[in-house]
Amino acid sequence: MSITGLENSSVVVTGAGSGIGRAAALRFAGEGAKVVIADLNADGAKAVAEEIRAAGGTAVTVIGDLSEQAVVDEVVATAVESFGGLDVLVNNAGIMDRMSATADVTDAEWERLIRVNLTAPFLLTRAALPHMLAKGKGAIVNTASEAGLRGSAAGAAYTTAKHGVVGLTRSTAVMYRAQGIRTNAIAPGGTQTGIVVDVDPTAHGAAALRPYMGAIGRLADADEQAAAIVFLASDAASNINGVVLPVDNGWSAV
Repeated sequence: MSITGLENSSVVVTGAGSGIGRAAALRFAGEGAKVVIADLNADGAKAVAEEIRAAGGTAVTVIGDLSEQAVVDEVVATAVESFGGLDVLVNNAGIMDRMSATADVTDAEWERLIRVNLTAPFLLTRAALPHMLAKGKGAIVNTASEAGLRGSAAGAAYTTAKHGVVGLTRSTAVMYRAQGIRTNAIAPGGTQTGIVVDVDPTAHGAAALRPYMGAIGRLADADEQAAAIVFLASDAASNINGVVLPVDNGWSAV
């Protein structure tokens, strides 16, 4: 039996159609978990689910925009109905901003970044908690960011949203630790995920951030981030709660 305690557990991974989410879903399935693959990209989500099934694992997909309450409800209902409950929630889905400085952020950019990167994790956490409370246990792992630890790693909208994820993580950890629910986050540094960032290199935000980007160091691969996610969700981290773990090759220490 695996020391992770994840065998036969019901796990939701958002943004699991690619990048860190895909790597996490594959790792959870490798530990014997049953995985809900939630993503806006139908082709990516279905490909990951098929990869898991081909390896003998169990996975289902939910396709949709996780900033919409109806999609959130479908994700949680799918986990409960398909796998008998919900043991682990990984709030990983997110989008990048344009590295825009505060004065240059449009309403549309701000509202979309906050909605996807902060409101969606809140909605999913709120929807998952009753099922975890009914079991008296559960693990939530959020993908924050190096931008949730400092002001020099992304634009104003993304930085604000990821600072919010850190706050959501810590507040939820405190509020529900007596009920057996642990909430932690990883704070990835630079990671190779295939995400293309639409940045105007001549804009004020990009120019202001440029002097700080040399400290990023080696880029991680997605599986290095996924390993930390699975660890925090597992029994191996049974007394770890409210932690925001940098997975950044020491960038946060610079």
